[in-house]
Amino acid sequence: MTTLAENFERLEAAIEAACRRAGRGRGEVELMAVTKTHPAATMAEAAALGLTLFGENRVQEFADKAAELELLRQRAARPIRMHLIGHLQSNKAARAVELFDGIDTLDSLRLAERLNEAAGKLGKRLPVLIEVKLSPEESKSGVEPESAVAAELLERLPDLEHLQTRGLMTIAPLDVSEAETRACFRELREWRERWAKAHPRLALETLSMGMSEDFALAIEEGATRIRVGTALFGARAAIREQA
Repeated sequence: MTTLAENFERLEAAIEAACRRAGRGRGEVELMAVTKTHPAATMAEAAALGLTLFGENRVQEFADKAAELELLRQRAARPIRMHLIGHLQSNKAARAVELFDGIDTLDSLRLAERLNEAAGKLGKRLPVLIEVKLSPEESKSGVEPESAVAAELLERLPDLEHLQTRGLMTIAPLDVSEAETRACFRELREWRERWAKAHPRLALETLSMGMSEDFALAIEEGATRIRVGTALFGARAAIREQA
């Protein structure tokens, strides 16, 4: 058994245990394999184990390995989906729409309009998640839930016909207590419930929250998608930040 297969087996056991504690079925939680900095060959190995949803952080990094993955996607028994989970600048929206099957970091109306325009030109309906900033850390992106930016985005999204709003995403603050991490995840769930009532034309079923260090807490607080990289693939090599 390969190291990745062993890691995947352990991860699945941990996910199932968290689901049991929360009184939830394993099928209620989708696993996204975060493959940033990992080569196409690693993604192919993960796909062979049955993983079908992958997350990448940078447009250019994924573009460099997209061609290698095309044959894998064509031959896969089940559709393989590639989502962008890193911050997206609006000037890269068109390229992102070409490369990815979903954008999970929507954080402004301007970006939504760019994505909608690009998706329309390609004849796509692009799944998107709204990234919500619930941490005071300056490094975190996303809309602040009580801001005018969030209100404008939620109001206008139903009219952008080439986008499919699927839910919300957040990243918990680093190096805080378990209680604070849980509070962050619980807050995202509460905003989802509030916004779903206020904006019935939007589908907000997906709650993408929880990573390698805190996915069990996220599952217990209602996550429907967790994003796991290190627990699957090991520590990532540092790469130069791309413009």
